[in-house]
Amino acid sequence: MDTTMRAAVLEAPGPVELLRVVRLPKPEPTPGWVRIKVEAFGLNRSELHTRLGLAEGVTFPRVLGIEATGTVDLDPDGVLRPGQQVMTMMGGMGRTFDGGYAEYTVVPREQVIPFASELPWEVLGAVPETLQTAYGSITVGLNLRPGQSLLIRGGTSALGLVVATLAKDLGATVLSTTRDPDRLGALAEHGVDHPLVDDGKVAAQVREIFPAGVDAALELVGTPTLPDTLAAARVHGTVCFTGMLSNQWTVPDFYPIGYLPRGVRLSAYGGEAGDLPAEVLQRYLDRIAAGEITAARSTSTRWTRSGPPTATSSTATGSASSWSG
Repeated sequence: MDTTMRAAVLEAPGPVELLRVVRLPKPEPTPGWVRIKVEAFGLNRSELHTRLGLAEGVTFPRVLGIEATGTVDLDPDGVLRPGQQVMTMMGGMGRTFDGGYAEYTVVPREQVIPFASELPWEVLGAVPETLQTAYGSITVGLNLRPGQSLLIRGGTSALGLVVATLAKDLGATVLSTTRDPDRLGALAEHGVDHPLVDDGKVAAQVREIFPAGVDAALELVGTPTLPDTLAAARVHGTVCFTGMLSNQWTVPDFYPIGYLPRGVRLSAYGGEAGDLPAEVLQRYLDRIAAGEITAARSTSTRWTRSGPPTATSSTATGSASSWSG
C-alpha cells in the first residue's frame, strides 16, 4: 500500500517556479476530519493571490487549492462511506492547512458536501467554489427576486456565467458585460438578455435600458469599475462586491458620502462550504447532465503518470485540473 502521494507545493510566495510537484506522506484524518481522494480540483484566482503573497494567514510550505472534488477515502468516525462522491471548499484549505492540489486532502467533515453524478471529473471539479460564490452572491449578497433586473460586471468570467444561469433560472432580467465585442454572442447564447461591451461607462448603457437603474448589480471586476457599477443601480438598489478580477482590492481615501450614490446599497459576499446547500449543488449538476443549462467553456489539465500536466479543453463551469495515472 502506497503511503505517499503527489502534491503541488508552494515553497514560498513568488514566481510560479516555486510551485513544484513533489511526493508527500498521505495525510491521516483525525476525528471530525475526512480524507478525500482528489479526482479534480478547481483553479481559482485565490491561489494566484496566495502565490503572489497577497493572501493573509498563509504558512509555507503549503499545498495550494481552496477546493477539491473526489471520493471519500477515509472517515475515521464512519459517518461518510468510502467511495461517496463529495466536494469541499474553503475553511482554510490551501492557506492554514493543505488544500486540493494533491492526490489526497484532509478536511473537516462539516465542509464536505456529498453528491451523485456521472458527469466527467473535469466538469465536476470546476463546480464547487464557483457555484457556492454565485449562489451566495445572488441570495445573500443581493437578495435577488424573480422579475428583478441584474447587472453582472465581468460577465464572461466563469463566475459571471454561472451567476447569469442562476439569475435566469430565478426569473430575473440579466445584463452582463464583456470587454471583448466578439464575446457578446457568447453571452447571448448563455441566456443573457442584454449583453454589453464594457467601455468603462456601463452605467450610461444600463440606463438606456432601465432609465431608473437596475435593481441589483454584481461587481466581479473590482474597485476600478465599482463607482460606475454603483451608478448603474437604482435608488434602493443593491450592488454586491464579490470579485476582484482586476487584482485591485481596496478603495483609496474612501469617503462614503462622496463615493456612494444616494440611496444605493453596497454589500459584499464571501462564503464557505456551508453556504452551498447540498440540494442546490445536486440540482445544478443534474441540470448540466440533462442539458437544461449551458456550462461555460474552460481549459483543464490532466496529470500524466510521470510527466507534467497536459492541458485539455473541456466544458465546465470554471477551470479545473484532474489527477490521472
